[in-house]
Amino acid sequence: MTKQDLFNNILRKKSFLCVGLDTDIRKIPRYLLAEEDPVFAFNKAIVDATAAYCVAYKPNLAFYESLGAKGQLSLEKTVAYIGENYPDQFVIADAKRGDIGNTSEMYARAVFDHARFDAVTVAPYMGEDSVKPFLLPDKWVILLALTSNKGAQDFQMMTDSTGERLFEKVLKKSQEWASDEQLMYVVGATQGKLFLDIRKIVPDHFLLVPGVGAQGGSLRDVAEYGMNSQCGLLVNSSRQILYADNTENFAEAARCEAKKVQKEMAEYLSWITKEK
Repeated sequence: MTKQDLFNNILRKKSFLCVGLDTDIRKIPRYLLAEEDPVFAFNKAIVDATAAYCVAYKPNLAFYESLGAKGQLSLEKTVAYIGENYPDQFVIADAKRGDIGNTSEMYARAVFDHARFDAVTVAPYMGEDSVKPFLLPDKWVILLALTSNKGAQDFQMMTDSTGERLFEKVLKKSQEWASDEQLMYVVGATQGKLFLDIRKIVPDHFLLVPGVGAQGGSLRDVAEYGMNSQCGLLVNSSRQILYADNTENFAEAARCEAKKVQKEMAEYLSWITKEK
C-alpha cells in the first residue's frame, strides 16, 4: 500500500483509526473458549465489527507468541482473513524487532513473506543495518521514535552538548535510510506538544500513535499538534475497543467504540479538507 493509497482510505472513511489486536485469551468472553480457535474467533468478530470505521489493524505479536504454535496459527489466520475480506486495510506487525544481518532478514521474511503484513515496527538502537533488511519493495518500516511509556525518559530524551535529544537524532539520521513513502515513526499519544518538535524534523511522514484511550492520551491534542496536510497519523486504540464488553455483545460494543472514535476523527480531518 502506498502513502497515497493510505491517505485516500483515510479521506474515504473519514478516519485515521488503527485497531490494535492485542488479543489476550484471558480477557476475551469466556464462551469463546469453546471455539476451536478462540483467539481467531474473537479477532474475526472484532474485525467484522470495526472494519468500516478504521483504516488499519495492528496485531501485537507478543500476545500470539505467548500462546506458542496455536497463537502463531491464530495470528496467521487473522492476517489472512483481513487481507481476503478487507484488502483496503493497512496491517501492521507490532513486533518491535531490532537486530542485524541474517537475523533481521529472517524477521523480515517472517512478517512479510510468510504472514503478509504491510508494515513492521522496528527499534532503531542498533542502527542502519538493523533496519535496512525490512525496507523491502511495497513494505513499510515504522521506527520507534518517542514512546509513551515512563521509561522513554531513560534514553529517548537524553540530550547532547548542543541540546539535541536522542529521539531527534533518530528522526534525522533515519531519513537517510528511506523516504516518507516507506518509513513511519512511532510517537506516543501522551507526548502532547512534543509533536510540534517532531513535525519540524519529519513534516511529511506518517506517525503511528499509540496511547489514546486506556493510556490517557488526548486524541484532540494528537490531531492538533501532529496532523499534516495528508493527515499523517494512524492513531491506535486497543483495549478501549477490544474489551468494551465481555459478554456475547462484545463485537457490537467494539463497533460502537470504533464508530465513536471515527466520528471524532472525522471532525479533525475536516480541518485539512477545508483547506483544500
